[in-house]
This record gives sequence, C-alpha cells and structure tokens, in this order.
Amino acid sequence: MDRNRVLSSDAFKLVENYSILGKPIELTFFARHTEEVAIDLLGKILVKKERDGYLAARIVETEAYFGPGDPASHAHRGPTKRSKVMFEEPGTIYVYLCYGMHFMLNVVTEKKGIAGAVLIRAAEPLAGIDLMMQRRKTKSLDLLLSGPARLTQAFDINLRYNAKLANIQNGIFFIQDAYFPVRIVRSRRIGVPLIDGDNFRFYDADSKSVSKR
Repeated sequence: MDRNRVLSSDAFKLVENYSILGKPIELTFFARHTEEVAIDLLGKILVKKERDGYLAARIVETEAYFGPGDPASHAHRGPTKRSKVMFEEPGTIYVYLCYGMHFMLNVVTEKKGIAGAVLIRAAEPLAGIDLMMQRRKTKSLDLLLSGPARLTQAFDINLRYNAKLANIQNGIFFIQDAYFPVRIVRSRRIGVPLIDGDNFRFYDADSKSVSKR
C-alpha cells in the first residue's frame, strides 16, 4: 500500500488471484536465525484464503522469540504442550491464545529441533479491507491491523491454523513483491519482562500501522 494511503476501490475487495501480489515465499526462507527472519519479514505480505478470494496485508512490525535462554519465550524451558510447535519445521504456523482472549500469529524459524518463532505484531491492509473492517468493527485503516490481536481478529486466524505449514495448500502463506522498508527500527519487545539487551522488536518506521512507537 502506498504511504499516502491512496487506496483504490479494489483494495477493499478480496484478491481473486494471489499471484498478482507477488511470489510466494519458500519455507526455506524461515530456516535461518530467528532475528534475521524477523527483520526480513518486514515488508513481506501475509495472505489468507477466504471463501471468495484472498486477504492480504503488508507486515510492518515483528518480534523475535528464541528457545532456552530467552525468558520471554514460551520455549525457554524446552518443549511443552504449547511450545512444542516452536521446535517444528521452519515455516510452521504457531498460534496461541493470550490471556484467554486474543490469538497471536507466529511463524516458526531455525532448523527443526531448535526453538524459534517470529510474532507478527502489525500489518498494513492491502486487500479485502471491507471484510477486515467488518470483523474488527472499525473504519480506521491505521488501527485495523495495528497490533497482534487486531491482526488475527481481522484475518480470522485462530487455533485451527496452529502447527500447519505456511503454504498455499493450508490457506495461509507469505508473499514477496518489490517493496522493501527503507527505515527499520529495533526496540525492546512489548508485554514481556524487562530483559537486559532485549532489542528484538522490529518495525517499519514509515508505517502508520505500527502498534506502538
């Protein structure tokens, strides 16, 4: 989406053919260090299949979570019933329920057996905006996907996607086009204990959809 928020009427409709958005990202993209993936996901497009087409949004904010040694990570004590997904194949979707209310969308990184995941914190809506607004009950473009709970509500992402690979067959995947963010800011992660050296939140400084500055 253009930075001036000049949207055509087509942006409010579902995309009929996802290929017009760009090229789907291979799962090997996620088989790297979690921090690198968190940075490189900025500017990529999250796509989800709906009954009549595809929703799409450009990722503008992420957080990196690691394994043992990262107190903020679900995997810091090793695999559990919830966190075992973080040890699965790179490119696996990890969805969990936060505070019994909100779903959080993550994608698994690293090699299988090594815990890591990137939280998708915020995005700019690109296609299917009418449906997103209906689900979120808001008309504000800037606030539509500005936060991880808002994003999953707008995209109707819940536990049914947990532990599935991010691919076209499973109806949730990532796409790359020609856009790359110019200014990336890093800061401490939000809503986790204070940790020395925590600077694993990344966001596009030129986006109005970032959850917090």
